[in-house]
Amino acid sequence: MPTNSFPAELTVTPIPAFDDNYIWCLHNEQYAVVVDPGKAEPVQAFCERHNLQLAAILITHHHHDHTGGISTLTSSVNDLPVIGPRGGHISGITKSVAQGDMVKLALINCEFSVLEVPGHTLDHIAFVGHNALFCGDTLFSVGCGRLFEGTPGQMHRSLNKIKRLPASTVIYCTHEYTQANVNFALAVEPENQALLQYNQWVKNTREQQLPTLPTQLSTQLEINPFLRCTSAAVKASVISHAGTELSDEIAVFTHLRQWKDNF
Repeated sequence: MPTNSFPAELTVTPIPAFDDNYIWCLHNEQYAVVVDPGKAEPVQAFCERHNLQLAAILITHHHHDHTGGISTLTSSVNDLPVIGPRGGHISGITKSVAQGDMVKLALINCEFSVLEVPGHTLDHIAFVGHNALFCGDTLFSVGCGRLFEGTPGQMHRSLNKIKRLPASTVIYCTHEYTQANVNFALAVEPENQALLQYNQWVKNTREQQLPTLPTQLSTQLEINPFLRCTSAAVKASVISHAGTELSDEIAVFTHLRQWKDNF
């Protein structure tokens, strides 16, 4: 299991929401901070069950399945900090942050820096600290987010920012898309032994109805085709699927994303 450098008393728990979302909850014995609460009720139930006081909300981007619970949660907790992307377009944000800003969460003894990672949306940010990355819908296990607003070049640059983090970084994605992503990755790299082994682990894990997340960056660098556009095997497979030569890494990424969209 990937390891963090969070304070010893801190636990990170996935709170399931909708069909496949995870609302990540960082909590000690008294306080909780949640990331991307698309629904309020699961968060409220978790906090009540564990006798926790909600201390802050972190938001990665504006999509409703990541923000829909803000108004209910803020109405039930006075002066609740809601920290998210700049732009004034997300109702309920109390502190806007941008690339390089620091987010201090004193009540859980944590501090994160902000990465701007546009691609899935133009406003997308991620929070990195304590050997952990809360990346919303930018990176998934064995996949990446669809390009709803940004360009392939933007998403490629955002993923390269993530690739430059320490390989031990633990990745907290927000959707249980792993098995479907593995199925696509196997079409791209059918002989990737690390991917074949991971596929078996995912099947076993999901049969037990357990999350496949978090994951570790070192693992993703071995099995995630969207992080492997410089790999000879991935390039050859994508060029073969495209039926034409692709001029550079961004062209490979662009076709790979299109292939996945239609898979």
